[in-house]
Amino acid sequence: MSRFTTQTVLVTGGTGGQGASHVRAFHAEGANVVIGDIDAERGAALAGELGDKALFVRLDVADEKSWAAAVAATEEAFGALTVLVNNAGVQNPPALIESTDRATWARILDINLTGTFLGIKTAAPALRRAGGGAIVNIASTMGTGGTAFYAPYVASKWAVRGLTQTAALELGRDNIRVNTIHPGVVATAFITEPAAGADAPIADFYDPEPFAVPRLGQPADITATLLFLASPHAAFITGAEHIVDGGLLLGPALKNEAA
Repeated sequence: MSRFTTQTVLVTGGTGGQGASHVRAFHAEGANVVIGDIDAERGAALAGELGDKALFVRLDVADEKSWAAAVAATEEAFGALTVLVNNAGVQNPPALIESTDRATWARILDINLTGTFLGIKTAAPALRRAGGGAIVNIASTMGTGGTAFYAPYVASKWAVRGLTQTAALELGRDNIRVNTIHPGVVATAFITEPAAGADAPIADFYDPEPFAVPRLGQPADITATLLFLASPHAAFITGAEHIVDGGLLLGPALKNEAA
C-alpha cells in the first residue's frame, strides 16, 4: 500500500520547482493533494494533469482569510486535512542591511514567516479534527547561520526554526508532529533565476565542487525527506531539523588523492 493512500496533503507554493515535486510525489503515493498557490494558471494546469485526487486553491499565504478558505475547500473536497507542507517562500534581492528598504523586509517576512505562522494556526484545528497528522515547514540552510546581503531571508528562516519547535510542543499531545527541512542550494528557478530586483541568480555565486556531494541539489532530494517526515515512519520525530544540503554546512571535503 502507498504511504499516503488515506491522507490529504496541502502544499503551499505548490506550483514552484520544489512545490510541484512535492505535490507529484504525494500524489504518486496515493494522497489527495491540494495545490496552494497564487498562480492560478499553473495551479489549475497541475491539478488537471494529476486528475480527480488533486485540487487547486488560490492561496496567498500572508492572508489569514485566504488560509481559512483554502482549509475549508480542502475539507469540503476530501473530508479531512492530515498533512500541511509550508513550502511557499520568496528571496530578497541581495543588499546590505543599511540598503534594504522596509517594504522588502516586510514582504519577505510576510510570506516566509507570517505565511508559515498562519498555516500552522489555520491548519492545526483541521489536523486535530482529523485525529492528528503532520506539518513540515521548509526552512533553509541560510536559517542556520549568517549570510551577507540576505538579511530578510535569513531572519525569516531563523524564525521558522523557533516557530516550528514551539508548534511541536503545543501540538504534540494532539498527535500532530511539526518538523523542518533545511534545503541547501537546489536547482530550481529560486536559485537559477534572479530574485526580483536582482541582477544575477544565487547559482552564479555558488560552486558545489568543493563539497562532499559536488552538485546542486535537486527537488527530489528534498521531496524524499519530506515524504518520510510526513509519513507514519516518522511517528516519533517532532520539533526536529533535517538538513538536506549535500554537505554544504560541513565545509570543503577532504579529497583523497590516492583514490
